[in-house]
Amino acid sequence: MDQNELIDKITKEVAARLRGQMGTTETPNTNAGTTFSKPRLSATELARYIDHTLLKPEAIQPQFDQLCNEALQYKFMSVCVNSSWVPYVAKKLRGTGIKICSVIGFPLGEMDTRSKAFETRSAISSGADEIDMVINVGALKSRNLKLVEEDIRAIKRACRSNTILKVIIETHLLTEEEKVLACEISKKADADYVKTCTGFLGGGATVPDIALMRAVVGPKLGVKASGGIKDFGQAVALINAGASRLGCGASVAIITGAEVKGNY
Repeated sequence: MDQNELIDKITKEVAARLRGQMGTTETPNTNAGTTFSKPRLSATELARYIDHTLLKPEAIQPQFDQLCNEALQYKFMSVCVNSSWVPYVAKKLRGTGIKICSVIGFPLGEMDTRSKAFETRSAISSGADEIDMVINVGALKSRNLKLVEEDIRAIKRACRSNTILKVIIETHLLTEEEKVLACEISKKADADYVKTCTGFLGGGATVPDIALMRAVVGPKLGVKASGGIKDFGQAVALINAGASRLGCGASVAIITGAEVKGNY
């Protein structure tokens, strides 16, 4: 079977799987692999899905102080920062139970694999618990699937055994077929999560994309929705579609909006 036939086979299998799952009410919780019926979430419960995120290149130290303070106040799952800020936030949050997430190869994903692996090891040694890496989108679209897989595997090898790896696939740059391929490759390369996008190149998390990604990776891998999540209702809709983690810059507005409205 040549590559095009394999791609066509995978796409058809996933489409059939997705059709078979329509109408189900099961969605994953924040621990990949666990499912439950569609939740009615309180603000406190929703907070445990959120990676509280600050990735703006112009962000300054007081903003990272605020990020950490908000994570503590609302008990978000993690803070997500660029690797240069990992030592700072890790020190501030040491012993609190708030995880430290670092993006790798961000936001383009086009640097060479050794550079990504080096950044990964550096971030982990500085205190990162989780790694969100950007795939080589150009390689995927060129159908150089071996390069895409080897890139992910190299970062997985650079991760310690207890370090979670999330793979950012940049959904809005991909066709449906390419989204399927990116998820299948991430799964094959032993990633722990697939993630929608960086938010830096347009687009954002959508319910159809999350449903597709969940259908491809199945119940054991995590699915992270990231990009353009602004309110409580949108956040819950993404969780109900299959997201097990949310990357949000507007985390506090989402949670405080929920508190005003009551449980969703």
